[in-house]
Amino acid sequence: MRLRFPTKPAVLPLLTLFLAFLSQPSVGIRNIPGRIASVGFDAVQFSEAPEYRNGKECASQSSNKENFVSSCDPSLVHVAMTLDSEYLRGSIAAVHSVLRHASCPENVFFHFVAAEFDPASPRVLSRLVRSTFPSLSFKVYIFREDVVINLISSSIRQALESPLNYARSYLGDILDPCVDRVIYLDSDVVVVDDITKLWNTTLTGSRTIGAPEYCHANFTKYFTSGFWSDPGLSGSFSGRKPCYFNTGVMVMDLVRWRGGGYREKIETWMQIQKKRRIYELGSLPPFLLVFAGDVEAIDHRWNQHGLGGDNVRGSCRSLHKGPVSLLHWSGKGKPWVRLDEKRPCPLDHLWEPYDLYEHKIDRVRDQALVGFSSLSELTEDSSFL
Repeated sequence: MRLRFPTKPAVLPLLTLFLAFLSQPSVGIRNIPGRIASVGFDAVQFSEAPEYRNGKECASQSSNKENFVSSCDPSLVHVAMTLDSEYLRGSIAAVHSVLRHASCPENVFFHFVAAEFDPASPRVLSRLVRSTFPSLSFKVYIFREDVVINLISSSIRQALESPLNYARSYLGDILDPCVDRVIYLDSDVVVVDDITKLWNTTLTGSRTIGAPEYCHANFTKYFTSGFWSDPGLSGSFSGRKPCYFNTGVMVMDLVRWRGGGYREKIETWMQIQKKRRIYELGSLPPFLLVFAGDVEAIDHRWNQHGLGGDNVRGSCRSLHKGPVSLLHWSGKGKPWVRLDEKRPCPLDHLWEPYDLYEHKIDRVRDQALVGFSSLSELTEDSSFL
């Protein structure tokens, strides 16, 4: 069967062609009529996603007579994400993008971590995910915010102070003990490649996490001058060649994570931060302190981050040089917000085909891309295509 995007009128034909170029044409898809899924949470409504099925080349998933897929099945691709009312629209789009481009979508299992006291209860969020993706294999875990709330310091942006933003540090405790390995994804990403390729990353030696590294970045700016002037603190990088990496996309070995006590190591730095103020950002610096210089380097194509601009203005950004497998709107600006406010950045239109939200706002066709002869003009280098 020919693959198609569930496109919306605001998506320009040029973008449709580009995304089709990136698609993996090995999945059979049955398009579902535009039925609305509503669970009564603030009148939130999402269209039911197309049903993505495995091709003949995919290995059969382990299931019982009720077609129950175990969260412990090591043959599956395990993806962990947070789920909350504020970023729900982004999470739904991210899941949709993973399924859309996966070579074996039925072999992907999602582990959703929901905050205990979110305006939408974990039960409501679970029902919404099920109604939007009826065939999805997933489990929702409750994150007890009290385990971290007293460790959180003020940040440059309020969103970075959310307890759920720190849930990635607790995946080894939250997820079922049988889950040995997981891909962690932020809610503001879309995947435009087969997630299995990322899953197949080998963590060499004793490395616990893998992520794209950016060794050209000014690493010193992620910590205060007080940190660097104190040998007792800055000496933690002794013997390492630390590089910046973004924690929104990580391959994690949870066996090594649990055995190495990495959650406790991250908490120790958070306790120091409460006393000394050694950084300004949220959950990222503790990861850098613990792992920078000992990260399995993954191709940059798996985290084209920063598309949300900086943490203050959220200005528009272009893509970095090179090919793209994952787009990440890290920073203040989120594509669904800018699109609804009719002030989108050009790259926000690459997120829009995965958006299943039933818009209450009558959004007119945006003209942000008119005048571009090709999408290569949205990048810093034409090799993007």
